[in-house]
Amino acid sequence: MKGLNKILFFLLLSFSKAPLRVLYVFSDIIFVLLYYVSGYRKKVVMKNLKNSFPNKTKQELKSIQKAFYKNFSDYIVETLKSFTISDTELKIRVQHLNQHLFSEAKAEGKNVIMLAGHIFNWEWINALATVLPQSKCFPIYRKIQNSSWEEKIKSMRSRFGNTPIEAHQVVRHMVKTPNDGDAAYMFIADQSPYVLDIHYGLNFLNQKTPAFIGYDRLSTKMDLVFIFCEMKKVKRGHYQVTYQRIYPDNDYFEQYEVVKKFHRLLENTIRKAPSNWLWSHRRWKYQDAVKNMEEPPIS
Repeated sequence: MKGLNKILFFLLLSFSKAPLRVLYVFSDIIFVLLYYVSGYRKKVVMKNLKNSFPNKTKQELKSIQKAFYKNFSDYIVETLKSFTISDTELKIRVQHLNQHLFSEAKAEGKNVIMLAGHIFNWEWINALATVLPQSKCFPIYRKIQNSSWEEKIKSMRSRFGNTPIEAHQVVRHMVKTPNDGDAAYMFIADQSPYVLDIHYGLNFLNQKTPAFIGYDRLSTKMDLVFIFCEMKKVKRGHYQVTYQRIYPDNDYFEQYEVVKKFHRLLENTIRKAPSNWLWSHRRWKYQDAVKNMEEPPIS
């Protein structure tokens, strides 16, 4: 099996060296296979869309669904390209707005927590490490079961000077790292927590939603700068990330305050371009685990 994985990875790595204009031809083929042939998770996607946008017509939902599969297919080949794409090309393809927020955090002597959602293409934010004033950048990730592919994905996210950290190790790592403004941590913060780790839920996209709260615990224990990453697909292969600092209502963050504000910002982003979020993810599969939690809708 390991030998087969090596051969497959070699082929994919060779394939990723092709220009994106070539890879997008394969994206078009992937779209046809996913949307028209296999119907990959189409029921899951439509159910999520219906529950999130109950006022949209059937035709509107179908239009969003189809556009999602096109964006998802682009995401697949763009992620493959991430293994070999240069930081120079990524700087052209991804525009980072409000970078001054990171310089301000460094001047304040506070480390940064970046909060992003599963907005396409979140993998391409990694090249930000080449332009940040912080010398240490840590993408936070969850391990995958296949150890061979785990190492490959980790190596991809290690490019451009990043040091990936597994989610369960991040708190320990941050406690040991000086809070001096020289470190930035990148969270994909709309992950669905494991069922045994569900301790909090909120109203998100018209549904009771289990929320990952690891970063929230940090907000009440350490004086950190929290920055929301709003990803926007400008056109095929070109993205724009606008950074927005999240401030507490008072002098310090209250419990779950960052979680609520992040989900409000993310929901606003999704509503602007619904097809750009990962609707095929079973985001609400553990919804029953939070049904008895009293949490008013975020405003």
